[in-house]
Amino acid sequence: MLVLVAPGQGAQTPGFLTPWLDLPGASDRIAAWSDAIGLDLAHYGTKADADEIRDTSVAQPLLVAAGLLSAAALDASPNVVAGHSVGEITAAALAGVIGDEAALRLVRTRGLAMAEAAAVTETGMAALLGGDPDVSVAHLEKLGLTPANVNGAGQIVAAGTAAQIAALVEDKPEGVRRVVPLKVAGAFHTSHMAPAVDRLREAAAELTPADPAVTYVSNADGKAVATGDEVISRLVGQVANPVRWDLCMETFKELGVTALIEACPGGTLTGLAKRALPGVRTLALKTPDDLDAARALISEHAGA
Repeated sequence: MLVLVAPGQGAQTPGFLTPWLDLPGASDRIAAWSDAIGLDLAHYGTKADADEIRDTSVAQPLLVAAGLLSAAALDASPNVVAGHSVGEITAAALAGVIGDEAALRLVRTRGLAMAEAAAVTETGMAALLGGDPDVSVAHLEKLGLTPANVNGAGQIVAAGTAAQIAALVEDKPEGVRRVVPLKVAGAFHTSHMAPAVDRLREAAAELTPADPAVTYVSNADGKAVATGDEVISRLVGQVANPVRWDLCMETFKELGVTALIEACPGGTLTGLAKRALPGVRTLALKTPDDLDAARALISEHAGA
């Protein structure tokens, strides 16, 4: 049984889209999406520097476009799909809930709204590596931080004001090896993002979602969602609520997943899966050079 997953913000790196644009039809597809949302995806994915693609309003559409482009090149038929944070919009398109262009329009609104919300107060996020989750969460709450991403495999991402993140770096929870500030421009999945929820809800009201064609696992609670309306509702609400990727991986276990492929720019979620899902084959799509190995994995595991 194969799960196809899509990464969230912070996975982008300068130039990561460049090799994908050499695939047949890829440049035309990116150009059409760019026109639809008023953002030059090719430029940002090939020429922009790290600071430019750190911008929330740029990073989010770029990640969804890359995920959809790589999945189309893979031409996979997964049994299960899921996405981390903004990757849930990619997953919704991969499950047939919304079309590719609708996904890009929705994520463009999401990115702009979250960037505006992030501009109100200087906020950020940081990953805690190691430690006991219960101890870490209690420590975060003491510092006024939110456990915005509970990722499993010993990783929690904290979110809050810049001052709170700085305090966390100086005062790590017991057992935590390292605190790593992330390349994001706000405290996503916290109350700081509440203003963006209304904007996204308005945009989502214009969609006509279909029910998922494959099992769609929500990162709100790791549960499979059966209707398109519920998928969209959760996409809206998750902007200001924590991501529970740990529960998604528990669901993968329960479903009997045997292989996991991560859409471009892959690496983050496969890293978590290697630690949390022993025995599950994993593969990250980083460049088109990974496609042949991914197709071989699909032939062994999809539809099992």
